[in-house]
Amino acid sequence: MSAAGENDRRCGLIALAGRPNVGKSTLFNRLVGAHLSPVTRKPQTTRYNLRGVLTRGTRQIVFVDTPGLHRSARYSLNRVLNANARRALDEVDAVVMMIECGRWSAEDDGVLEAVKACGRPALLVLNKADRVRDKSVLLDELAAAACRHDFREIFPLSALRDKDFDGFLKVLEALLPQRELLFEADRLSDRSERFLAAELVREQLMIELHQRLPYAVHVEIERFEERGPVARIAAVIFVEKDNQRAIVIGRGGARLRRVGTRARRDLERLLGRRVFLETWVKTKSAWQRDPMVMGAYAGDGPFVMPAKARLQPGELRRSRTKP
Repeated sequence: MSAAGENDRRCGLIALAGRPNVGKSTLFNRLVGAHLSPVTRKPQTTRYNLRGVLTRGTRQIVFVDTPGLHRSARYSLNRVLNANARRALDEVDAVVMMIECGRWSAEDDGVLEAVKACGRPALLVLNKADRVRDKSVLLDELAAAACRHDFREIFPLSALRDKDFDGFLKVLEALLPQRELLFEADRLSDRSERFLAAELVREQLMIELHQRLPYAVHVEIERFEERGPVARIAAVIFVEKDNQRAIVIGRGGARLRRVGTRARRDLERLLGRRVFLETWVKTKSAWQRDPMVMGAYAGDGPFVMPAKARLQPGELRRSRTKP
């Protein structure tokens, strides 16, 4: 690469936005190349603005996985999730709006309003396009989407099944501003290993539990210690009522063991080392009204562009992860 090319560094934040359960977290994980964001079939699995770093030569994209924008404001947590998603749109350099191919809804209209309001360059992804067998239907879908907004590009793709995202990434890289890289190339996320451990435990709880109960759990990591090649992690699962505690634990502790086993395997792949995971379930009534818990979900305020700091202990390195 020429000296001029070496000096042409581009870096920026790109948000993935959409209504709940359209595949944002699946695409986020595929693009970043690691299982950072929880993925389940249940809506509103994502609760935070989660940033993942992808560095390709002199280009660095900081993807921001956002909670699904939705109309319900019945619970404090719902209001916090909507606020998180809207704040992310004001902090990024570009937006990828996602919909489910062939299923544009009133909630998608609401997302589009937020995308238009933020004023950032926007692309549209029609996810699950592989399910559309009649290509004329897909062409009609593309034409209809183009009439809704002046999207820079519209991409039909499958976040789950596509193998190559190079063309998509090149379009995104063209939208990045000229800027020094924000993170070292080895950095995978601005979130700590401790934070990601809590999210992967919560992901398995969301998969195991049914109806309203998945949304009544909150996970905190009480201890995260590295002892040689082993990470020893203690996770506390909070529920709102005593009868929910029994459901999470399951008959003879079977459900909690399944959650712990699957979360441990995911953590070992993510951290690249053996994990010893302990889990407890405690009752914390009305945790959704606890200012400290809600403050944690609301985050620490606007994202501040970091000086390119060295990796610190507890920060996730790409070289550690296993596919």
